[in-house]
Amino acid sequence: MLDTKTIGNRITDARKRLNISQSRLAEQLFISSQAVGKWERGESLPDIITLNRLAEILGVDLNYFSEDPTAGFSNKTSTGFAQNADGFTHNSSEGFSGNQQEEMHSADQPIRHSAKESATQKEKPRWDMSSGNWVDADFSGLDNLQEKFSASNMQRCKFIGSNLSGLLLKNNHVVGCDFSDSNISGSHIQGSHLAGNKFGNCSLTDAEFSGSHITGCDFSHTDFTGVSVKNSAFVKNTMTDVAWNRTSFKGTQLTDIVFNGKVEDCSFENCSFTRITFQNATLINTFFKNRSLKHIKFIDCKADRMTYEFLKNGKADLHGIILVTV
Repeated sequence: MLDTKTIGNRITDARKRLNISQSRLAEQLFISSQAVGKWERGESLPDIITLNRLAEILGVDLNYFSEDPTAGFSNKTSTGFAQNADGFTHNSSEGFSGNQQEEMHSADQPIRHSAKESATQKEKPRWDMSSGNWVDADFSGLDNLQEKFSASNMQRCKFIGSNLSGLLLKNNHVVGCDFSDSNISGSHIQGSHLAGNKFGNCSLTDAEFSGSHITGCDFSHTDFTGVSVKNSAFVKNTMTDVAWNRTSFKGTQLTDIVFNGKVEDCSFENCSFTRITFQNATLINTFFKNRSLKHIKFIDCKADRMTYEFLKNGKADLHGIILVTV
């Protein structure tokens, strides 16, 4: 049987062996330090996926958490963030579910299987830039860089022509970096500060920005198809010849931005607008839901009937818009 106190003691011992604090361990797991404290006091258990990730960070295998005090030690040394891409979205303060407990309480076959899977994953070369302080580094041309750069400081780094698809940037400070000609599609940028970066000719297809401050960046000739920007600040960014399709802004502060070209199937919901201009733009089936759109300026624009009515309902100044039939 798994004993919460035993597992808690094992977590404490392994953590202290690596000389890292509860808060540091919590940061690497993206949970609260209180959750780690509860584990170590035997008040709760991490879920099975987080337990896998915990083993990676602490440099042990899953058998380490069993009743056998000699089991599970690994020769590896933790380098910070685990290389497994799973285990971030689970509520680690809760105990195992019934099915998970049943698996863990039965024969140890499932545990050995998970450890084997982790070993297989380690055989594949991985890049992990998390918790780093990267200044003037050149990572241009990297391929299949799907790991995490979480909690890193990056200044004047180069990622020109890189494959960064599926990347997670969380709690980062990224200043003056060059991502030109890179594939950043399907990536997640969360709680980060991005300033003065170059994203020219990038693909940001289906990327998500949330809780981030993005200012002074150059997104010229970038594909914003399917991009989602939520609860962020989007300020003084250069948006020349951007592909706007299915792009959504929600709960976002938009300041000193010029939109041009075709804007189709996009949405602006509960955003704040300060010195926002649509110039030489054609707006098709674009949704605006705001109390007031008075601070948006339209110059030589066209809009279909649906978009036109959304703008009129928001009391936008429609003098710079010609109604067109699509």
